[in-house]
Amino acid sequence: MGAFSSFLPLLLIVAFFLFSAIRILNEYERGVIFRLGRYVATKGPGLIILIPLLDKMVKTSLRTVAMDVPHQDVITKDNVSIKVNAVIYFRVIEPSKSVLAIEDFLFATSQLSQTTLRSVCGAVELDQILSQREEVNMQIQSILDAQTDAWGIKVSGVELKHVDLPTEMQRAMAKQAEAERERRAKIINAEGEYQAAERLTQAAEIISRNPEALSLRYLQTMREMATSGQATILPIPLDFLRLNRPQ
Repeated sequence: MGAFSSFLPLLLIVAFFLFSAIRILNEYERGVIFRLGRYVATKGPGLIILIPLLDKMVKTSLRTVAMDVPHQDVITKDNVSIKVNAVIYFRVIEPSKSVLAIEDFLFATSQLSQTTLRSVCGAVELDQILSQREEVNMQIQSILDAQTDAWGIKVSGVELKHVDLPTEMQRAMAKQAEAERERRAKIINAEGEYQAAERLTQAAEIISRNPEALSLRYLQTMREMATSGQATILPIPLDFLRLNRPQ
């Protein structure tokens, strides 16, 4: 009992050392090590051994973060008031910079995303936001990626989620879309009439060069009328039509 009591302090010291010194990091984690307040190295994944009371580790995840950017009130270049929100995809590629260069990179990236979203959407017209959304996404991504590079962060994607328009603008766009559909319908109808007129002109030219074709067409029409049984047929000799045809 006395021998165990003598070794008890040593066992407590060893247990404290193991508890304070051993760290285990997952595959997607890295540890930024500080010794007496000075940056030493970035370690991980796996087993990490620290010097108790001297070393301090700040753990950082390398997984991609999907951050939701809340709705921002924006006035576009053509003076339309809208609300826009987006989602930002980014990840830490240099853990030491994300700890040393910025106090809270998540908060800083969120604030930078909101201001960049407002500035980019405010510099373009509403039609560009609606019809050229991919270009707007790329522009926001390039600005964010350039500014967060100093923090050791890589912005891999930006996607605009919702564009909320005022009620008056929605009505105006609906009227515009309806007018556009009517215009296309009229153009298609006119194109069909033009093509039909061209075909009739070609048919008339063929019949004028071949009078027998008119006779065949006349007989075909008589047959269709006789088959329907809804009209009384009074055949007229073809010679009579030829005699009365204007010279």
